[in-house]
Order: sequence, then structure tokens, then C-alpha cells
Amino acid sequence: MPFRAREAACILAAFALAGCAADDLMVKRQAEADAKIEHLIQSGKVADRRVNEIAGQIQGQEEKTRDAMAQVRQLQAMVQDMRIAQEELKARVALLTQQAATPKIELVNPEPAAKGKDSGPPPEYVRAFGLYSANSFRPAIEAFEAFLRENPRSDYAANAVYWIGECHYSLSDFAMAQATFQKVLDTYPKSTKFPDALLKLGYSLSALKEKEKAAAVFERLIKSYPGNPAAAKARERLTAN
Repeated sequence: MPFRAREAACILAAFALAGCAADDLMVKRQAEADAKIEHLIQSGKVADRRVNEIAGQIQGQEEKTRDAMAQVRQLQAMVQDMRIAQEELKARVALLTQQAATPKIELVNPEPAAKGKDSGPPPEYVRAFGLYSANSFRPAIEAFEAFLRENPRSDYAANAVYWIGECHYSLSDFAMAQATFQKVLDTYPKSTKFPDALLKLGYSLSALKEKEKAAAVFERLIKSYPGNPAAAKARERLTAN
């Protein structure tokens, strides 16, 4: 083969080899790029799974926190109700103790009698109050109601209605107690039992879970009768709440 022909053949072979090498390099780089992309895709999937796991854990913790807070609020409400019930029980025990020591203590605070009238309470009233003092609440209610039917304009009428309310309260009939104490306020606004009726109306509303209404009654009592012992008890109840 002539020299020039051999030279041309070598050049062509060199170009062919260079082209093959370039193709191999491109294929290699493409493979490396594909591998990196696949690695990034897999890394992204792992990251997504981890993010989802963390989000699930956070959500679970939030739900546990909400449940715990709800339980705390429920326990606080139960403690408050128990505290109120304890205070009411103490008040009831104190009243019963006072009545046992001086069963006619109510009789020293009747409605003022008109001049010329007997200042003592009627026997029917004394009998009814005696039943109340002996904790015979239902018979006492019947006796007070009989007294009111026979003596609707008696100076002791307001007191009789009030003690009917106390009987209902002692029997835990708080709805009837509320209605009865409200009757004292509506019918006998000048009665000496008015502050006590306000206080026991507030107690009855508290027992009926009417907390806002009870608070309004206590505030009215404190504002209207600031120096009355009933107002002091109302302040204690508001402070406890």
C-alpha cells in the first residue's frame, strides 16, 4: 500500500477510535447523571417518609395534649363542685346545730307586728317551725302551707314562705327551693328575710348549675346589703367560684 494511503487509513482509524471514546465518555457521564438523579429521588422519598412520620408524631402529641387538658378541666370542675357541696353541707350542719341549741331562734326575728297586736307568733306557726327544727321537712312544708292558707296576711307569712324554701333546699329539691325563695323576693320585698332569701336563691341556682345567674344574685345581695351576714356568705361563695 502506498504511503499516503496508509497515512489516510491511520487518520481515519484514529478518528474512529476518538469517536468511539467520545461516545463511551458520553454514555458514562449520562449513566452517572442518571445515578445521581435516582439517588436524589430516593433521598427525597426517604425525606418525605420521615417528614410524614414526624408530622404524625406531632399530631399524636397534640391530640394527647388536648385530651390531657380536657381531663384537667373536667377535674377542676369536679373539684369546684365538691368544694361548693362541702360549703353547703357545712352551712346546713351549722344551721342544724344552731337550731338544736336554740330551736326557737327563728322566733326572735319575725316580721314586725302592728301596734296593739300580740307580738308572739301564732301557735300554727310555732308548730310548723318546730317540725322544721326537728328535720321533719315534708311535714313542716305541709304545716307552713296550712298556716299560710289560714293566715295569708300574717306578719309571719314571709317567714313561713322562706322556711318552706329551706325545707325544699334541705330535701335537695333545688328547683322548688329556687321558686320558693324567688316568691319571698317577689311577694315580700320589705321582709327581714329578704337578704337570706337572696342568699339561698343563689345557693339553689348554684346547685342547679346556673352559675352565672347565681353569681348575679350574690352580687345583688352584696350591693344591696353589704353589712348583712348573708352578704359575707355571698362573698365567700363568689371567691370560691
